[in-house]
Amino acid sequence: MPFDGIVTRAVTNELQHDIVGGRINKIYQPTKTEVVLTVRNNRKNYSLLLSIHPSYARFHLTKDTYRNPDEPPMFCMLLRKHLSGAIIEDITQTDLERVVTIDFRGVDEIGVHVNKTLVIEIMGRHSNVILLNEDKSTIINCLKHVPPFQNRYRSLVPGAPYIEPPPQDKLSLLTDDSESFIKKLDFNQGKMDRQIVQAASGVSPFIAKEIVHRAGLGSAKVYEKELKQFQSEVKQYDFQPTIYREEKEDFHVIPISYLTNGEAYSSTNEMLDGFYSNKAERDRVKQQAKDLDRIVKNELSKNERKINIHEKTLSKSKQAAKYQKLGELLTANLHAVKRGDESITVVDYYDPEQSEITITLQSDKTPSENAQRYFTRYRKLEASQANAKRELRKAKLELNYLEQIAQQIETGRDEDIEDIREELQEQGYIRKQTKKRRKRKKPTPEQFTASDGTIIYVGHNNKQNDYVTHRMAHRNDIWLHALDIPGSHVVIKSNNPSEETIYEAAQLAAYFSKAGQSASVPVDYTEVRHVKKPSGAKPGFVIYTDQKNLSITPDPALIQQLRKNK
Repeated sequence: MPFDGIVTRAVTNELQHDIVGGRINKIYQPTKTEVVLTVRNNRKNYSLLLSIHPSYARFHLTKDTYRNPDEPPMFCMLLRKHLSGAIIEDITQTDLERVVTIDFRGVDEIGVHVNKTLVIEIMGRHSNVILLNEDKSTIINCLKHVPPFQNRYRSLVPGAPYIEPPPQDKLSLLTDDSESFIKKLDFNQGKMDRQIVQAASGVSPFIAKEIVHRAGLGSAKVYEKELKQFQSEVKQYDFQPTIYREEKEDFHVIPISYLTNGEAYSSTNEMLDGFYSNKAERDRVKQQAKDLDRIVKNELSKNERKINIHEKTLSKSKQAAKYQKLGELLTANLHAVKRGDESITVVDYYDPEQSEITITLQSDKTPSENAQRYFTRYRKLEASQANAKRELRKAKLELNYLEQIAQQIETGRDEDIEDIREELQEQGYIRKQTKKRRKRKKPTPEQFTASDGTIIYVGHNNKQNDYVTHRMAHRNDIWLHALDIPGSHVVIKSNNPSEETIYEAAQLAAYFSKAGQSASVPVDYTEVRHVKKPSGAKPGFVIYTDQKNLSITPDPALIQQLRKNK
């Protein structure tokens, strides 16, 4: 994902207009890799996200809401001590590198004016957020510590001198002319996009491909012309923030001419917020639930094998009536059978046409023993049929339950995973831990707000589903669920919601289901009083009546809007 030096320049430019001069109101650290600064400026509140996520390192203004830990981490407490109430004096970028400096002016404990600096380094898995002292020479602390034995060039630990990232020795689009770039390129070597990345500071492979596409198979003069035009766009902030939804989602602030399916945004911050929204959380949840996902997938495979075996047994058991018939025909003709016979042909009196049928015999058995052999086979198949039907029903119920759990892991939030883990322990899929149990908390279904202000609740795991349906909901509230598909229980807290609100709630039910990426998802809705939980049923399982149905194609943009209406 091309969060390169050019995108960094676009974000920095917008932040200079939006939050420079603003005051830091609140500081949060939702996760180990993310810090959120709430800034008040020009009578507006802004949330500045600083992320060093190994795959989604970035910084930009965000409208997403984050769930903060009960106790703030040490780095968050330190930032609050040094930056709470401070004024943002300036935001600058180092050339076109992905290194941005935010200067603050505040007061210390005794009221003396002090300056502090926050450095954001966007360098993939080496990204960091570093708080420096007044003269920017010493590290007060940083989000990720890098001790001397890990990096001899620069240590990132409290008290260490701050050393800037090593220079890349590349040309700058802001200061060097296009002719200098051409001298760096070898037109006989080919792979021009790679050469441009190696030559130019702040240029990602994604945008280098665009420069090559513009120049086509042109000569050095053509490349010089296109590079000059490209430099002008970067220098003059001639940006057009766009998310491109081709086979792989990408974004940039420079127009990409070889991609067509683009969604334009009014600002770079808005584009980044739209692109990254929920991606980092989904990745974090995926890591947190990695063991659960593996266990559930193994159990799903096991039950699929069971179903296959039971279905084969049922198919074989269809032969039971045949063996019973052969046993009875043989019993009726025992007088015609002699020991040592290998077969006998008798009249099939079960057949309306009274045709003949040949019965195979074992020559070492008596006629009576041969008849009993067929009856024994009949009884075994009858017994296996009853057992296979019972076990098949159990396996299918368990498969449905595990598919529901798999879907909840796929769409769950950070706070939902521990509930799912606890449920799997209670159901015997995971061994219970001997360590001190966490304090049991009330389930926290996610709250959304419809366009007309009506509250809608969505359960993200079975504990939340049971809670929202059987505890939170009034009997006349409206309950929704994707038809015959694993998904969330959705409750509209109203007994007479508008058609628009029902449609929006149905969007939530479709989106938070196994068919969330599909079109025309069937969604049932009915009053809560028509929803029942059968005795002994697994968590989250219900039956319902008196339902109506809608066909919904999930709209992620609408889901985000309902989430932000709060």
